[in-house]
Amino acid sequence: MPRVVVDVMPKPEILDPQGKAVLGALPRLGFTGVSEIRQGKRFELEVAATDEATLAEIDRLAETFLANTVIENYTVRVEQA
Repeated sequence: MPRVVVDVMPKPEILDPQGKAVLGALPRLGFTGVSEIRQGKRFELEVAATDEATLAEIDRLAETFLANTVIENYTVRVEQA
């Protein structure tokens, strides 16, 4: 079955306290060289088809339910099996 992935991320101008917390923990865990982390969400949808109508419906789902478009951006993509 085809899989469609919706990635949701905070807009660049929005503060990301979860990303900042992860970034702050990295040096304590011995990781260096990372200057920024943004934390988002990933949704995987198994669908019967990935035709234009299905992808348009998933885009509408992402815009109205999965993402808060005031503070988040989202992308919809088909993932190869």
